[in-house]
Amino acid sequence: MTDNAVVASAELPGWQSEPFTAAGLTHTLATRGTGPGVVLLPELPGLTPRVLALADHLVAAGFTVTAVSLLGEPGRPPSPRYVAGTVARAFVDREFRALARRADRPVAGYVRAVARRLHGQVGGPGVGVVGMCFSGGFALAAAAEPAVLAPVASQPTLPLPLTPGRRRDLGMSDRERDAITARIKDEGLALVGLRFSEDVASPTDRFRSLRAAFGDGWLPVVIRNQPGNPHGIGRREHMVLTSEDVETPGHPTNDARAQVVAFLRERLGAGVPAGAGAQSST
Repeated sequence: MTDNAVVASAELPGWQSEPFTAAGLTHTLATRGTGPGVVLLPELPGLTPRVLALADHLVAAGFTVTAVSLLGEPGRPPSPRYVAGTVARAFVDREFRALARRADRPVAGYVRAVARRLHGQVGGPGVGVVGMCFSGGFALAAAAEPAVLAPVASQPTLPLPLTPGRRRDLGMSDRERDAITARIKDEGLALVGLRFSEDVASPTDRFRSLRAAFGDGWLPVVIRNQPGNPHGIGRREHMVLTSEDVETPGHPTNDARAQVVAFLRERLGAGVPAGAGAQSST
């Protein structure tokens, strides 16, 4: 950890930000809330307003959230040029190893260090890690860390599914897979994954491989978006927890988000905060 003081974030009002160094990497962490800890990893291009809305939802649900700024500028809305620039960096940066199969990714070690740090700050049985899109696999690989009790991967995309082997890849190394398998057997660890059924960026083959690797410890949530689906969800939908429809009661993405909150509460021992209301599940 760096010696820099924790300061109020100019980009993210209401959040306390500070740089954090681990595993040879340094990123900015923004933390807010009370209750059990949840590490929130961004989807591309970074901590956009939609990602921060999810962070706010988790804070309101009774969690201390540490959002990790892995890419981009915190709070900046996406634009074509901004997205293109961050995507280009994500796909060439050795930190993420976007094409590597069965890989130990440096960022996964960093996320585990963030999880240990947050657990030390908030206490309790452990913490959750939520990753989305390019960071989804990092959340799963973080489960090799004993402090991580509730890993959630929404539409995990790495390694980029450009070949059959990459589509089947778990997004982690064999060492991480074996550590997680042992935790499932010995501790009853469970991992949640979410995707749209027709999402080619987060392919069916990957979820099948995760099921084969982790058995009943793998808890998939698949939202049907074939043509003619009752909710009119387009075939190109990708983002689950930050969907445009996530605030619509009865919509599958709203239900999926509620299921994630329920999973985090169950695994981390969190109660429902006063005024939050009960969460529905799919």
